[in-house]
Amino acid sequence: MRFEFLTSTPLSPLEGSGTYVALDGLVRGLTALGHTVAIRPLRRRSGFHTFDRWLYNAHATLSPPDGEVVVGVDLDGFLWARRRGGRPFVVMLKGIIADELRNERGWVRALLSLQARWERTNTARADRVVVPSRYSASVARDAYGIPEGKLAVVPEPIDLDEWRRRFAEAATASAARPTVLSVARMYPRKRLEDLLQAVALLRQRIPNAQVRIVGEGPESARLRAVHRDLGLGESALLLGEVSRGTLAVEYASAHCFCLPTVQEGFGLVFAEAMAAGLPVVACRAAAVPEIVEDRRTGFLVSPRSPVELATALETLLMNESLRREFGRAATRRVEAYGLERVARRFLETLP
Repeated sequence: MRFEFLTSTPLSPLEGSGTYVALDGLVRGLTALGHTVAIRPLRRRSGFHTFDRWLYNAHATLSPPDGEVVVGVDLDGFLWARRRGGRPFVVMLKGIIADELRNERGWVRALLSLQARWERTNTARADRVVVPSRYSASVARDAYGIPEGKLAVVPEPIDLDEWRRRFAEAATASAARPTVLSVARMYPRKRLEDLLQAVALLRQRIPNAQVRIVGEGPESARLRAVHRDLGLGESALLLGEVSRGTLAVEYASAHCFCLPTVQEGFGLVFAEAMAAGLPVVACRAAAVPEIVEDRRTGFLVSPRSPVELATALETLLMNESLRREFGRAATRRVEAYGLERVARRFLETLP
């Protein structure tokens, strides 16, 4: 089968974040199963992303996709879909914009509201809408009025073979000091400020504990100010963007993983941490409980609760046997998200 994917999300893990990583994984899974896949990328960038996305979609109407099945990622395809004829059109919602904008403010919220309207139009014109979690299915129904029969849940894929190779190459022992890793694009919904506040509590109980945060984003400057105001010093390091190889070393050397996000359509970084055998501390929110099993692969705590975060992290850092137990369960659970297994599930949903 010949697929063409429409996406105005930048095709790099640094800029495209989890959306790009998941899309790339699905494409490679489909290719491994013998299908032909093309991705139409965003080629012109003005620096105003909402405008760039509209131009991308306008161009798709002038130069229509020619795959046997066309897949629009998030809002992409919404203009072309008016005149697509009888060609199957699938929309994949990676992060539902109407959900994401609830944690934003000002102009960002206003622009995301416009994009959410385009995304709603896209789902209305699609034959099938694929979402990565039951949580996302519920939000899509409520926010966009998508009929139940039009929705299909397919989890995000992770390249387990690649990550295991990288972990083996890292071949590093666990950090000498109790170490927590966090990886995120720094958006308000990731609630990294809660993690920094938890560090201030944690270091009173485990003085040599360290939290290492990988990522950049719109909240970077504010979070660095919070770090400074709390006087965290070496207790928390904001590492910025790192290469995939360096990230593998961070995963391999940490004792546990923590991201207190309150809005997540899936949460690919949790799957990456679990592939590394790390127990996870996260919030009982959005799609997170569908990936992280409370008291089996980690601990789930109340959203926006630095006190609960600190307690859960203390429990894991002070109990090696519990970390190993949760870590073994995590590596078994993440097998369900392998590239070809997810690609087969995606194929089963096609109209």
